[in-house]
Amino acid sequence: TARLCASVRASKKKEDSIMAKPLDGIRVLDWTIWQQGPVATMMLGDLGAEVIKLEERVGGDPGRGVMQIAGAKTGARNYYFEANNRHKKSVTLDLKKPEAKEIVYKLIEKSDVFVQNYRKGVAARLGLDYATLSKYNPKLIYASATGYGPQGPDSEEPSFDYMGLARSGIMTAAGEPDMEPMNVTGGIADQMGAIMLAHGITVALLARERLGIGQEVDTSHLGSMMALQGLNLACRLTLGKEFKRFYRTKAVNPLWNHYKCKDDKWICLAMPQADRYWSDFCKTLGIPELGTDSRFENMKVRGRHSEEIIAIVDKIFASKPRNEWMSILKEGGDFIYTFVNNIADLPDDPQMRVNDYIVDYEHPTWGGSQIVGSPLILSKTPADPRAPAPEFGEHTEQVLVEMLGYSWEEVGKLRESEVL
Repeated sequence: TARLCASVRASKKKEDSIMAKPLDGIRVLDWTIWQQGPVATMMLGDLGAEVIKLEERVGGDPGRGVMQIAGAKTGARNYYFEANNRHKKSVTLDLKKPEAKEIVYKLIEKSDVFVQNYRKGVAARLGLDYATLSKYNPKLIYASATGYGPQGPDSEEPSFDYMGLARSGIMTAAGEPDMEPMNVTGGIADQMGAIMLAHGITVALLARERLGIGQEVDTSHLGSMMALQGLNLACRLTLGKEFKRFYRTKAVNPLWNHYKCKDDKWICLAMPQADRYWSDFCKTLGIPELGTDSRFENMKVRGRHSEEIIAIVDKIFASKPRNEWMSILKEGGDFIYTFVNNIADLPDDPQMRVNDYIVDYEHPTWGGSQIVGSPLILSKTPADPRAPAPEFGEHTEQVLVEMLGYSWEEVGKLRESEVL
């Protein structure tokens, strides 16, 4: 019987460990708006952290009004706020009032992480800077999402995603040589900044676990986009030149290019060791004679005749729909290729679904829906993106009463005095 009970307990413990999340027990105070900061704390929430979102008493996070800014009809689903703020508890405070700051200080004593993305100096003016908050909790991780880093002449400048794209150089790295700087849609500088901020926070938590110290963490649009383009920047630093944009129709390697098929869908090839594949590729496309043609016999000479060979390959791919080409290439050899998706194609991509990069979710208001999943696959402590964003101020009373020990009478007085 004892052995059986021990076995059951061990089995239960193993089951609990599998259901646990990496950041269970970590409490995060989220004083962020828009996207860069909120997405970082949302990612921590996916991993099990309790995230308390501190919102300005009137209006809150301006991301709540993004659908109105975009001209959407009243009542339209605010995908923007929902995508950036799932898992969180919303507490509304007028942080200009001492009573509100006192609430924050009490929360700091019970929290592990404080995250903010306001312009440099704003937090200090409100008494929410690292020097102040660390007095209440010396082991606090204080994380800031900035535009251009904490030091330098532009450290106090405001920044949005568009600024991150512009300042980082990516607008001149995308596209073809004669194109003007290109905007890249989807808030990728904000997203990249958020990913790096979440990374920095988890590293700081690990350092605290090992060394017993709190510290400041700063990631910026500029620094994060630098990391995203690390190889290009390394080339510039080492060789004195950046990667050149190239014309698709003049690509020096026709097997590192993309082609339009008969149904106007695109296919992408990525074979850097092109000589290894060239003969089989030509046979598969029905042009075996070009496999030994002196104009195209190796990478060097193909590069000199790039426009000529790409024009030939363009014409061949344009003769059949993409699905047919996908089958032909699969049967033809050990080629490296895939299809070019539109964003609209992603929900139907089987790789997106089987890896839970997109998951089904029963939203409490919207009902059955799909949401963006976690890019992390952890075998025993998986992330879970399934949670709604909070209503404005939804958890104010809960946090004050249950977490901080305020009485309902005290909460009522704080509301009357417009602290909450």
